[in-house]
Amino acid sequence: MTSLHELARRIVACRLCPRLVRHREAVAAAPPRRYRGQPYWARPLPGFGDPEARVLLVGLAPAAHGGNRTGRMFTGDRSGDWLFRALYEAGFANQPTSVDAEDGLRLTGAYITATARCAPPANKPTPLEMRRCQPYLLAELRLLRHVRVVVALGKIGWDAYLRTRREAGQAVPRPLPRFGHGATARMPDDGIVLLGTFHPSQQNTFTGKLTRPMLRAVFVKAGRLAARSG
Repeated sequence: MTSLHELARRIVACRLCPRLVRHREAVAAAPPRRYRGQPYWARPLPGFGDPEARVLLVGLAPAAHGGNRTGRMFTGDRSGDWLFRALYEAGFANQPTSVDAEDGLRLTGAYITATARCAPPANKPTPLEMRRCQPYLLAELRLLRHVRVVVALGKIGWDAYLRTRREAGQAVPRPLPRFGHGATARMPDDGIVLLGTFHPSQQNTFTGKLTRPMLRAVFVKAGRLAARSG
């Protein structure tokens, strides 16, 4: 893979997972009333952000009526509302909201990707579907050469990053570090720091498991760590 642009074209054209193809297209064909009449992206989502990013965010998957509708990661759903406000407050985004792919949002120093690129039923991709998507994350890790900090949005993102490093032949800590909000782990060969946060899903934000100050603090810390890393 020679560029992020070429990789994005390959991701958007992917149809490797029949279950995910059916689901992403079915929800677009029969959207809830609040989205009726709106065009849906209904394809896999490439990553989004600054090609020179020093901070990489690894999420789970697009939401059926969020990224699957708007065509951009974490855009058009409540998880994205939390995420982009925190990124804005930490200095990574030029605005605190992400409504659609043409809203003028830009990221500086950060890049967002996901473990699975299609909206899965019940927000749960299968292990096989995540394995089929893994080469795309691996390609991004190789192309995003300036990354010094990886923020895992939830345990699935944490595990996916460590698993993809192993597939690439890169060293991981032993024993494997455990996920937790605010957990950190430094990779033994290149010094990249893995930083964990609870996912900004409604399950976590509505219950108070994750608060806005907690999420903002993670990205402030990520920015500080990225600035210190060589």
